[in-house]
Amino acid sequence: MIETTKEQREEVIENYRFEGRVTDIRAYGSGHINDTFLLTIETEGGEEKYAILQRMNKEVFTKPEELMENIVNVTTYLREQIVKSGGNPDRETMNVIPTKAGGSYCVDSKGDYWRSYVFITDSVSYDKVEKPEHFYESAVAFGNFQRLLADYPADTLHETIKGFHDTKARFAVFKNAVKNDRVGRAADVQEEIQFVLDRENIADYFMDLLAAGELPIRVTHNDTKLNNIMIDNDSDKGICVIDLDTVMPGLAMNDFGDAVRFGASTAAEDEQDLSKVSCSMELFELYAKGYIKGCGGKLTRKEIELMPMGAKTMTFECGMRFLTDYLEGDTYFKIHRENQNLDRCRTQFKLVKDMEEKWEIMQEIVGRLNMS
Repeated sequence: MIETTKEQREEVIENYRFEGRVTDIRAYGSGHINDTFLLTIETEGGEEKYAILQRMNKEVFTKPEELMENIVNVTTYLREQIVKSGGNPDRETMNVIPTKAGGSYCVDSKGDYWRSYVFITDSVSYDKVEKPEHFYESAVAFGNFQRLLADYPADTLHETIKGFHDTKARFAVFKNAVKNDRVGRAADVQEEIQFVLDRENIADYFMDLLAAGELPIRVTHNDTKLNNIMIDNDSDKGICVIDLDTVMPGLAMNDFGDAVRFGASTAAEDEQDLSKVSCSMELFELYAKGYIKGCGGKLTRKEIELMPMGAKTMTFECGMRFLTDYLEGDTYFKIHRENQNLDRCRTQFKLVKDMEEKWEIMQEIVGRLNMS
């Protein structure tokens, strides 16, 4: 996307009736897709409040109206469930700030789509696991998200990115990217390409079970990274799941698996020294324990049994997506240096290999938790 201008942001702010005067706007967060800003708002009484302002990436989310319909419907439902359980809906779910016209989003003069959320104060999100307790709390929070939405009709949600975790379809897209070799990079990454081709069975596994009717479709988050959980500063508890753009029908094992591939890795997602990259079994067990607890009995035994496969599948899929994007000229994921998507792909493939070597350990851990 083209960078936003100061004038564009000011135009968008005029569409909102914030609780005071906007005194500061600055870039916020580390997301790859949307442009996010933190607004400081001074109330008439001199108090400072905060809001998130976000430009949606309409190249990725081609139907932003449907995306916002999902978010409004899911957060409204979550508020009801949180109130019923005696929680605080102002801190435990995202709250969309309506425009002056009463909508959930606005469109600026350049045709860009924007939305705003209440900023959850006295909390923080982490880009990497700094304390194991935070990873555990994120697992409980994502599990709780699954539990609260267990009775929500998943089939009423729009697919904001069609086939987002259809790994079989992603595999076909990858093969097409290799064949087309649009920017002439395939010759230099033959080892990585072969890694994917050798593991087509991973791409097929869940899709085949789904087609056979052996897995339940659930409301899933589909981007369960640690930094999509707000951790309360005082209690150190995971209080709110954020970034709901990819909330849609999906598989619980994929939500579990994506969190593990991101949070249980011993290195950064774009680490260039692959000797630093492995999947921590201590963090894997910690997350599995927290996720099962948060789900509160809503998962089937089959879903729990398949959690290790969820970790391997999501890690493989993500590596394949990074490699596909690299082959296509880095058009999807934001990069900040040359070959960053290639480095991201290599870390994921190293994690897949590490999981393959630790497969019996992963199955033993989940089998033990499944019995308790």
